[in-house]
Amino acid sequence: MPHLIVFSHLRWDFVFQRPQQLMSRLASDYDVIFIEEPVHDPAGPPRIEARRVGPPDGPHVEVLVPFTPIPAPGFDDAQLPLLLPLIERELGARGVRDYLVWLYTPMALPLIAGMQPRAIVYDCMDELSAFKNAPAQLRQRENALMAAADLVLCGGPALYEARRGQHPHLHCLPSAVDAAHFAPPRPDAAPALEARAAELQGRVPHPRLGFFGVIDERMDLALVTEIADQRPDWHLIMVGPVVKIGEAALPRRPNLHWLGMQRYELLPHLLAGWDVALMPFALNASTRFISPTKTLEYLAGARPVVSTPIRDVVGLYSDVVGIGHDAAGFIARCEEALSEDAASREYWHGAASAVVAASSWDAGARRVRDWLAELTHPARDDTPVIGTTLRAA
Repeated sequence: MPHLIVFSHLRWDFVFQRPQQLMSRLASDYDVIFIEEPVHDPAGPPRIEARRVGPPDGPHVEVLVPFTPIPAPGFDDAQLPLLLPLIERELGARGVRDYLVWLYTPMALPLIAGMQPRAIVYDCMDELSAFKNAPAQLRQRENALMAAADLVLCGGPALYEARRGQHPHLHCLPSAVDAAHFAPPRPDAAPALEARAAELQGRVPHPRLGFFGVIDERMDLALVTEIADQRPDWHLIMVGPVVKIGEAALPRRPNLHWLGMQRYELLPHLLAGWDVALMPFALNASTRFISPTKTLEYLAGARPVVSTPIRDVVGLYSDVVGIGHDAAGFIARCEEALSEDAASREYWHGAASAVVAASSWDAGARRVRDWLAELTHPARDDTPVIGTTLRAA
């Protein structure tokens, strides 16, 4: 199989989301090499540590993690003198010659300057330039990547509309879901996971309103605080890593429970114990184009969902998701979900199930395969094995 070389700003062991979902499936068609951003290691020698992830009897992804003494974050230009030879050596040792390149961040563009891939894919899953601490040169580098790419994917309709006309092969590939994973688990299906969920939230009273995902500048912490203050009998369970905002910024209340990052396998068991699933996103530059994967994951878990008016959530899911336009409206939608009668809940469940059934990652991966089949250049017999071909732009 040809190789698929992926450069990602998200680590494989971070929140299991779009990169992991797609690459786990494309590993049936490609030898996927997933290259993460460098880890700062001032003491150790520059190196790359490799590991295989995936089922023991199924397709796997090889994850490469660079370690350098350079403190600059991400795929910063200061990393290139050390990073380029490290990647050359690793790819050369694997005999990589017939390959495609897939970028999740434009900042990795200089790392592919000497490559001769059969196709370049830019998976634009978010408007990264709007995120906190975005590199100053990200927009310029993205323009160069858009010009070089054979295929550009957008993570949702809002992002797709913003970029329409900027590339001849631009496609919308919205968030999807592994419905079987998030379906309500049987109590006896995974006793260890059930026990862990009970340990984390078993003593938390109902009603429980929960969130899982990254907790960063996209979270409306003022809204979370107001919900907790206005409804002290409701308990808010917040699951996920806290990044870029600092633990001290998190509101603390007796009915606010910050559980930190939890395993992907555990999330359905936590979700099954909630009465309402929340998406309390702020409305700011960093959320203008997001298309939250968790919307479908919550729906697959048969939990009623309440969200702030994120554009893609309103456009795609407002028939099955409660939308709160301000704090009072958000709380009112939660109250409606908690008080819904059995007949209304059964009707909602049918509608939500139909939305989930139309939005699988398997179907998304099939679309990607079709697009790649149309755009991938034929392999050249004289393409060299990657070894001394990478040079900074």
